Amino acid sequence: MPDTTPAPLDAINAAAEQVRQQLKLKAFDAEGVAHLANFIEAQRGQLSPDERQGVVMALGCFLGQCLVQVYGAEWGTGRDKTTGVGLGGRFCFNPFYLVDAQLNEGESSSVALFFASVPARLMAPVAARMACFP
Repeated sequence: MPDTTPAPLDAINAAAEQVRQQLKLKAFDAEGVAHLANFIEAQRGQLSPDERQGVVMALGCFLGQCLVQVYGAEWGTGRDKTTGVGLGGRFCFNPFYLVDAQLNEGESSSVALFFASVPARLMAPVAARMACFP
């Protein structure tokens, strides 16, 4: 019997698209991330422990896909086996961690603030680093 498990990238894309549709967002863009940040704020303190991991995963897929679409990031698996996005060959971000941080800490860890900071991060000089993904 053939394996019908979706490839990891297919599953990420499907989850991101499902969030986009459920939140009625037009695209994977900065406006979508702003709405995502507001949605996360509304969910703070409302999620049961059983729901939280699935919500973080789904919303993280959407945030990561926004990084891919707007900034040309790429999905990958790091040396530590975590899934994230690599950007400009210099940065690795874990969108799931970023969503979880906003759920825990509120607007001071807003995914929208992070997203808006990406252009400055890309322009800043950075010491040589290892590539995000092997």
